[in-house]
Amino acid sequence: MVDALYPGLQYANLAIRGKLVADVLHEQVSPALAMQPDLVTVCVGMNDVIQPGRKFGRALVNLDNIYTALAESGATVVTTTFPNVAELVPLGRIVSPRVARMNTIIRTAAARHGFALVDLYTAACMRDAENWTIDRFHASTRGHMLFAAAAAEAINLPGSNHDWAEATSIPARLSIRSRAYEQLRWTQDLFMPWFWRRLRGYSSAHGRFPKRPQLELLGTLSEHSANDVPARIQRRSGILYQ
Repeated sequence: MVDALYPGLQYANLAIRGKLVADVLHEQVSPALAMQPDLVTVCVGMNDVIQPGRKFGRALVNLDNIYTALAESGATVVTTTFPNVAELVPLGRIVSPRVARMNTIIRTAAARHGFALVDLYTAACMRDAENWTIDRFHASTRGHMLFAAAAAEAINLPGSNHDWAEATSIPARLSIRSRAYEQLRWTQDLFMPWFWRRLRGYSSAHGRFPKRPQLELLGTLSEHSANDVPARIQRRSGILYQ
């Protein structure tokens, strides 16, 4: 969509799954701004929300510093609030207060700097199971396509609308026994491995590198993962954080 409007689109993706806000601030902001991007999408913070410990307050400060640096670049910036995790994962209610605090920082910064804001917290589609992978924290291919449509609306691309936010299915009403089983399965298969990694000082970011660390002409990209979908549709030139 953007490539049709702005021929010669270049795109880079600095996103690395599992990174914290501090990592983005210290490792990604400078290389990103060195590319002199016209458009930047930034979605970072959920790893800090679920990170145990007392560093969350510092993460909020670092996030605000990221937004300030991006605002000073003069690029068009698209950012997003986080969904209501209490509706997505069994232990979501535990971190809901952190999600609320981070969303407040995001909304305040977007208003202050004039960023385009995608509000996922209020979007009914975020409750659709098919928009998420099995861990319920990372979007599925369909979810990424919705994020792209949301960003297109946020920057007023021709043909964009708010349809992306609508729920497409009615959530199944599970019995108490079924809900308990689903929560136990999620805890055993997903939460406990994550918890033990954290105890050993590891994260899912270890051994991962950016998919597209340098600007490339969009037409030269021959292979795209699900994580590339929103970037292909959103970007004019520049980079994407995640």
